[in-house]
Amino acid sequence: MKVKWRDLFPEPIRTILGRMPPALLEQVEEVRIREGRPLEINAGNNYHFLTSEGVATGKPEEAYVPQKEVTHRLLDLISNHSLYTLEEELRKGFITIPGGHRIGLAGRTVLSGGRVEYLRDINGFNVRVAREVQGIADPILPYLLDMKSGQVLHTLILSPPQHGKTTLLRDLARQISNGNKLSSGEEWKQGLRPRLKVAIVDERSEIAGSYRGVPGFDVGPRTDIMDGCPKAEGMMMMLRSMSPDVLIVDEIGRPEDAEAVMEALHAGVSVIATAHGRDLAELSARPALRTLITEQMFQRYVMLQRTSRGMSFRLADSKMRGLQQTGAGGEAFG
Repeated sequence: MKVKWRDLFPEPIRTILGRMPPALLEQVEEVRIREGRPLEINAGNNYHFLTSEGVATGKPEEAYVPQKEVTHRLLDLISNHSLYTLEEELRKGFITIPGGHRIGLAGRTVLSGGRVEYLRDINGFNVRVAREVQGIADPILPYLLDMKSGQVLHTLILSPPQHGKTTLLRDLARQISNGNKLSSGEEWKQGLRPRLKVAIVDERSEIAGSYRGVPGFDVGPRTDIMDGCPKAEGMMMMLRSMSPDVLIVDEIGRPEDAEAVMEALHAGVSVIATAHGRDLAELSARPALRTLITEQMFQRYVMLQRTSRGMSFRLADSKMRGLQQTGAGGEAFG
């Protein structure tokens, strides 16, 4: 089930977005709604306030200001008028809705035993627009293949938030599962077996955009999805039950995530994972991931960087030796 992201919003925000210039609207990645404060968007990694006429401005005093009735209607829409059914999501501080769109929430926390039990008085929303960009993995995928063994190399993709990790993962899953791209070139026909079995652990429902277990994005015909499951537990469940060739997981970072990745690697399953970080030095400073790096468990590192001109990436092997770097100017990952 795909959802047009503009339909997520109540009036008058929906109308304001519809008044935006089409070229700018197409670039929207985030819509930030804060009760009693200016309406803001992130388009092409540039932030703008929006007037009631849909005009982008740098002056907050010119912007449309949503009030309580608008934020309440938005909360009703995204919860399908049943907020109590979203208790677990409210505890985490975000809701993922059909289409893979993720909505971050801000408000007042209710604590129990020093832990967040609930989120109430919600007055801030960050709607992150999910987009599918097929072919975005084309320049990277050949470097992630072992032509002799016909396997996908263990790969860690890293970048700061909103630099395209999830969009890249989505297309990698589609291409590896589909196999068409992998066997289209003469040199590839001698290498990777087409149509590998792919397992996605999609804790935040962002990679596949699943609704009631059915993916909203094309992640390939031989892909199984464990949706809404904690990453570490989901990886172990997939290893036990689905016998994947390739395991894909987004945003590892906790000790239990690293342990599950290690278990998958020792089970002979190729792993493609992402993590937040600007470079390998920054990643190595994180205790939960340090062991994976120092023991050279990943065979490829992909470092994404987004600029005003587009997307560039750098590649390194397990010993952190550089392999390839592209200049900016390509289409940005969503």
